[in-house]
Amino acid sequence: MDDLRNEGTMLRCAGLALLLVAASAQAQTATKPAAPAPSGPTLHIEGSFRARLEGIDGQFRPKIDDSIAFTSFRTLVAAKIDWDDLTIGGELMDARGYGEGHNSSVKASEINTLEPLQAYASYKLHNLFGKKDSLAATIGRFTMTFGAQRLVARADFGNTFPSYLGGRAEYRTRNKDELVVFWTRPIDALPNTADAIFSNAVQLDHVNTGTVFYGADGNLADVGHKVSVGGYVLRLAEQDRPGYQTRDRRLVTFGLRLRRVPAKGKFDVEAEAALQRGTARLTTTAADRTDFDVRAGFVHVEGGYTFAKGWTPRLSGFFDYASGDGANPAYGRFDSLYGARRADYGPASLFGPVGLANLVSPGMRIEAKPSKRLDWMLAVRGLWLADRTDTFAFTSVRDKTGASGRHAGTEVEVRVRRALIPDRLRVELGAAYLAKGRFLTRAPNAPHTGDARYGYADLVWKF
Repeated sequence: MDDLRNEGTMLRCAGLALLLVAASAQAQTATKPAAPAPSGPTLHIEGSFRARLEGIDGQFRPKIDDSIAFTSFRTLVAAKIDWDDLTIGGELMDARGYGEGHNSSVKASEINTLEPLQAYASYKLHNLFGKKDSLAATIGRFTMTFGAQRLVARADFGNTFPSYLGGRAEYRTRNKDELVVFWTRPIDALPNTADAIFSNAVQLDHVNTGTVFYGADGNLADVGHKVSVGGYVLRLAEQDRPGYQTRDRRLVTFGLRLRRVPAKGKFDVEAEAALQRGTARLTTTAADRTDFDVRAGFVHVEGGYTFAKGWTPRLSGFFDYASGDGANPAYGRFDSLYGARRADYGPASLFGPVGLANLVSPGMRIEAKPSKRLDWMLAVRGLWLADRTDTFAFTSVRDKTGASGRHAGTEVEVRVRRALIPDRLRVELGAAYLAKGRFLTRAPNAPHTGDARYGYADLVWKF
């Protein structure tokens, strides 16, 4: 009953938001000259198909097959009807995979067969306050991306996307400043059992009625010298429900970001930092009733320069820090919520050892575009643990005594993309190498499989 009341409250609040937007639209119409007659509805349909072959050897995760080959296919079809200021949209996703075996690292984030990923209604106001500002309210099921995608993202490298049921309001100015507020319940992806994932079972996702995720994200597009500044406050609160045990996280994450976008013959910069506070439990077991205070955070700093001639290469250096959980009574491991790892930390899917958790990592990257259809990138980063007694990043490798040290290794990544038909057909090849350091070879549960090698090939068709 409580869950039903909560869902009813959410829908009533979202509906009220739409009514307020509509009322504001009527008030503005009354003070302006008569607008042109409304146009009829228009239908837009677009989609994409991606085929991927990938493989890993020299596994870094414990209790997982040393070598894994995986073939995946993802089809997306999105449709929306625009009728003046009203938009009704939806998106269907079919994500399947084959050949990975029963003891692989493939999870629900890679398999989601015949799933209605989005289904929403949105109402948008234009020319607010006599300017070119706009306000839009959306209710339903949707995906989200904020900022640099480190905490909330529609991450394209994985085979599926996180989605949410709820409402959001977006205000944008003519100067491209923006403020987004949202209230949602995350959607749990299905299937989530090994056998069902292996067989590509068709199961509709479930709304996570025990979890709420809400907050605000704002951005000033240009505060001078083409620098944008933004900030956010994100709240995640979860509790156990029948058949679903959680760590009862009650987290508030607040952060700031700054960016000057890359441009030919110019220096660029990006910085983001966040603190995380609240409470959480160490395990998901029902017997665990101990709430620990959370004291966590992360920092990302990057600077680069783009040369104006030839292949217009961009050379950049970066540094990442994310806190780990030490011996103190508070819980210190940073939680990256619903963020993406591909842009900063290398390929995910079968690979993905690095992310915003117990990490100290400096590195360098070079990117270039030999032609309009071809681009490539090479990156290298060193890997250390912020706390030697915690699990390193996303590897599941841990030494509670700290005797294995802090050095996890070195990661090297290369990627090449070629447009076969501009805006329609693209091929992408990539590879990554993890030279394991002392920690990933000597920790008690570290697999003795040698250095990790990973490669993938994508073919993407847009229609």
